[in-house]
Amino acid sequence: MNLAAVDLNLLVAFEALMEERHVTRAAERIGLAQPSMSSALRRLRALFADELFLRAGTGMQPTERALALAGPIGEALRQIRGALAPDQGFDPSTARRRITIAATDYGDLVLVPELTRLLRMEAPNIDLAVRPLTDATAALAKMERGELDALIGGHLPESPRSVRHRLFEERFVCIRDAARANQSERLNLQDYAALPHALFSAAGGDGLPSVIDALLARHGVKRRVAVTLAHVVAVPFAVTGTDLVATMAERVARLFTHLAEIAVVVPPLDIPAFAIDLIHLSRATDDPALRWFLDAVDRCARPIAIIS
Repeated sequence: MNLAAVDLNLLVAFEALMEERHVTRAAERIGLAQPSMSSALRRLRALFADELFLRAGTGMQPTERALALAGPIGEALRQIRGALAPDQGFDPSTARRRITIAATDYGDLVLVPELTRLLRMEAPNIDLAVRPLTDATAALAKMERGELDALIGGHLPESPRSVRHRLFEERFVCIRDAARANQSERLNLQDYAALPHALFSAAGGDGLPSVIDALLARHGVKRRVAVTLAHVVAVPFAVTGTDLVATMAERVARLFTHLAEIAVVVPPLDIPAFAIDLIHLSRATDDPALRWFLDAVDRCARPIAIIS
């Protein structure tokens, strides 16, 4: 393809259509009239020999070809914007800004406190609002609508409009009442299955079936969930002074060894680790303040990634 014959403004129109999934909103986003955006879409279809966006309800659904093009085109436009609009001298120590993110309970406990300390030291006039992240799909939609700047947590969904940055991986441990743990560093499978379990389930219900239950089923055993809790912070205190056992993220469990009378022990199962990710829109790096903030999150995560 001869680039000299291609109107690169079409790529800007493609990006707007991909992010808005609506011709009129995409046109408003880049300052075009609706007929001009419709014309750009026709030219894009001819350029790539594909429909690219199909009508679906009141919006547009991208084709497989459009989804495949979204990443390369977005990255190319980011590099062009970076070359044409270099850093505007953003100074976090004097900048005034409000940044809104959504985080899981895990993110609230493990990462947000470190991030808060960094902001107070390096960017005291940047305000941080943390929203609960209980419905990851809904939170992703809010971020795509501009209501959130980033998401932090595990098991977050994919999106062609967003960038996923792996912060670190988390593994599971068990906690028991310290007096009942008998100084043992590992539970055997029989005891683990026989003990009553405490379970955190943000979505409500009993949280079953889970990966743990599937692993137990392979060994021909089943656990009993005696207590289901809506907040992860309640789990260590529910275990304290009881015969309950709970399986939870290691970094969260170790936070509570100084607050609740619990002992951390190794589970008898090889439970797969899970990733803690930072997700943001691809265009977020065009904003110097958000670019600095995303780097700040990464800096906070580096020491956390090392489990003592």
